[in-house]
Amino acid sequence: MNKELRRVSFVVLAMFVALLVSSTYITAFQADSLRADSRNYRTLLASYSAQRGPILVDGQPVAQSVPVDDVYEFQRTYPSAELYAPVTGYYTLGQGSRGIEDSMNDYLTGNANAQFFDQVNSVLTGQDPEGATVNLTIDPAVQQAAYDALGDNSGAVVAVDPSTGAILAMVSKESYDPNLLASHDRDAVKASYDQLVADPGDPLQNRAIQGDLYAPGSTFKLVTTAAALESGDYTPDSEFPNPATLTLPGTSTNINNAEGGSCGGGETATLATALRLSCNIPMAQLGQQLGADALQEQAEAFGFGDDSIAIPQAVTPSQFPITDEDGDPISDASLMLQSFGQGSDRVTPLQMAMVSAAIANGGTQMDPTLVESVLNPDLSPVRDFSPTEYGEPISADTASTMTDMMVQDVADGAASNARISGVDVAGKTGTAENGPGDPYTLWFTGFAPAVDPQVAVAVVVENGGGQGQSAFGNSVASPIAKKVLEAVLNR
Repeated sequence: MNKELRRVSFVVLAMFVALLVSSTYITAFQADSLRADSRNYRTLLASYSAQRGPILVDGQPVAQSVPVDDVYEFQRTYPSAELYAPVTGYYTLGQGSRGIEDSMNDYLTGNANAQFFDQVNSVLTGQDPEGATVNLTIDPAVQQAAYDALGDNSGAVVAVDPSTGAILAMVSKESYDPNLLASHDRDAVKASYDQLVADPGDPLQNRAIQGDLYAPGSTFKLVTTAAALESGDYTPDSEFPNPATLTLPGTSTNINNAEGGSCGGGETATLATALRLSCNIPMAQLGQQLGADALQEQAEAFGFGDDSIAIPQAVTPSQFPITDEDGDPISDASLMLQSFGQGSDRVTPLQMAMVSAAIANGGTQMDPTLVESVLNPDLSPVRDFSPTEYGEPISADTASTMTDMMVQDVADGAASNARISGVDVAGKTGTAENGPGDPYTLWFTGFAPAVDPQVAVAVVVENGGGQGQSAFGNSVASPIAKKVLEAVLNR
């Protein structure tokens, strides 16, 4: 009998231990994920009954909570809906969240670890809980200029302060109205969400930092040029053979320069001329000479392949692959294509803005960020967002040399439509091919002024800007960038 009792006691004890361990594990390790689960109705009720903190641009709310007479107590509203949707994102009943609403959710709801004592104080004083205020780095005039300049095109614009990494503008089109997703009618929210997901224009995708990414076209020549100068084996005056057509090794594929003919008309073309006139053939030869490892190393120094970049929204890593789908090293033909931004290269507009910003900032690249500060309801600081350094992808000498080369690109080269009277603008265009008969992807990236730069920008326009294969980066993307640059310079 005692033996049977011991067995029962052991089983009961084991059950209590299992219950203790599982409850401790849930409390200690799964609390955050369970609280964030969109199916957690109690969490949703609690988050809506607390006054969610506002998201501010230059002191004005671009997302805020207002009192309403229903079970949720507060309604999230977005005063400048489509203009800021890629930045704010949305916060919904049952369909999750995106953007700053998602990445800064703990602060906006007042549940971040840094707000623990404020939570305790609310309980002790009986005050209604409030979330923190998130102040963004966005400049409203620059954001509006970028939004207006992009017009009806699908694409994105990113503007960054090179010295701090502060994002001054981030526009993505097609955009959407997050107010449609903030309703307290769950069926209406789901219907609006499903409609947006089904939209072929993919408005929920923030093209500036995420999605399927883009072929960078000739904007990648900045990376190739940087790798060449950093190697110490090349200068702007380094010369390359200058045929009008080049057959890629091991293939029957011919490549040409964008304007047709040779690069500048001479028997040879310098690196400076190749960048200024955006010539493909000299860059392909340069890429082959440098080798895949050197190019990948330079690309990674600028941030390619880094899945830890967050603004604080997660940023899809840009890609410069040096192996094929089978894991084998890419061929010389593929490397030569990738050296001028074709082949398997894929980038975000933010990545190309980071490349220009590093050049503008003397070779020092800053961490990009959308958040300037987080403040408690009493205006006390919650978290420090001081500028931080990402790395030094190029030397100061290389940055200076590349600045001069990019200034010539705008003053007397392939990026001429970005010229601003009385200002030296540094820039690089791109016209990326996407397959036979497919519209081009059009680019500009650069900064201004060339001396003591205030802003670096990247512009991408999909579908050839509505002109198929008839338009170039200089004809479509450069004028958009010019308006954004002017908005900063005229502040």
